[in-house]
Amino acid sequence: MTPSADGVPAWTLPELPAQPPLHGTATADVAVVGAGLAGLACAYRLAERAPGRDIVVIDAEGPAAGASGRGTGLLGPRAGPAIDRAVRRHGPWAARRMHLASVRAVTAVLDLCRRLDVPCGLRPGAQIMATRAPAGLASLERQSRAYRALGLDVPELSGAQVRARVGVPYTAGLLHRTAATLDPAALTGALARACAAKGVRFHGHSPLLAIRAGERAGSELLFPHGRLRAGQVVLAVNSAARSLGLPVGTVLPLEVYGLATAPVSDEAYEALGGHEGYALVDVLPMGPYFRPLPDGGLVAGGGTVTLPTGLGAARLRAARERAWAWLARWVRSLHPELAHLPVTHRWSGRIGMTGDGLPVVGPVRGLPHVWYIGGCCGHGLALSVAHGTHIAATLLDDPDPEPGGPLPWHRPTAPRMPVHGPARPLLRTYLDALGRATRGAC
Repeated sequence: MTPSADGVPAWTLPELPAQPPLHGTATADVAVVGAGLAGLACAYRLAERAPGRDIVVIDAEGPAAGASGRGTGLLGPRAGPAIDRAVRRHGPWAARRMHLASVRAVTAVLDLCRRLDVPCGLRPGAQIMATRAPAGLASLERQSRAYRALGLDVPELSGAQVRARVGVPYTAGLLHRTAATLDPAALTGALARACAAKGVRFHGHSPLLAIRAGERAGSELLFPHGRLRAGQVVLAVNSAARSLGLPVGTVLPLEVYGLATAPVSDEAYEALGGHEGYALVDVLPMGPYFRPLPDGGLVAGGGTVTLPTGLGAARLRAARERAWAWLARWVRSLHPELAHLPVTHRWSGRIGMTGDGLPVVGPVRGLPHVWYIGGCCGHGLALSVAHGTHIAATLLDDPDPEPGGPLPWHRPTAPRMPVHGPARPLLRTYLDALGRATRGAC
């Protein structure tokens, strides 16, 4: 098989339910557009709590084809900006609620894995946010003070304590105890099969072209070979919102990169925290990270981000090659025994980024009974499941499950960003400079 231009993930394509393209005219009580974790979690909860509803999930490709199947499998807490900036922007009470909500989101995914009983390589283990750059150390200290002031259990680690866990010479770190690693494609596929077992219908290879208010009620969704009328609609489409003209603000499509390696020696695996299941993430924005695989290899990501909008195929291909090459060099620098470690898989995926780092989870203005989910800013493995479950509760008229009421990202729009017009080059320059600064500090 010829590898695709954006690479081949380390995850085997899971077994999926039948998903014929949508042809002709169809109807449903609830239409979920997007067969990633957010859309599937929403459909699963609806089918579980309201078994009589006719639910259909539609995707431009199929389950696990997008970001949910092309991630690197880090499951950890974080929602929105770093905790110290969250305190400044939203106040201590809201910042504390945001962090605790992200911890609950991790726990919810762990519970979901247990309920589905899916062999997804799940390994509970702490996540370490670490640094070895002066700028990162200052950021880490600010975050540590904020966690302590809010009474949150995120202890600071000295350089020696970081090295005792992962054997890499970092200066300091923060320890997130509630975390894990897993195969994201396997989880997404298992959730799709669980939905199908509860009667959810699937249509694949059916990109949404447009959505409009129905003539009498509900909405009408238009696809290349058919249309669907639904009473309620959930658009779990992330950064595809712009191509559909949805009034949800700017959810910027950013391309991020990952790779996997051949198994390392037992000594290196032990030294890098493999037997304990640690994951290490550089605290700088877009900083690189790695985590061990159950088979003895490593998965790594971060370090580089690309704004693909407006790039031709040749430039995008060159950007991918540079990103993968840098990431491979970084992995081989982690431990002396990794100097010649073969890379077995390289791939890229798209995340949705907002201007303030907060997701968008809420109703779509101008379209009654239509909701949107997107913009997890790289933290979608935990948050997507939480967001899908939240929208399902809204559709079921359940009380808000979040203690204290809606969170700051339960909102209809994100801030606008200069994706088009004369300010667009500034945005690309900023992203490029941020990536260079991160790579230079690691």
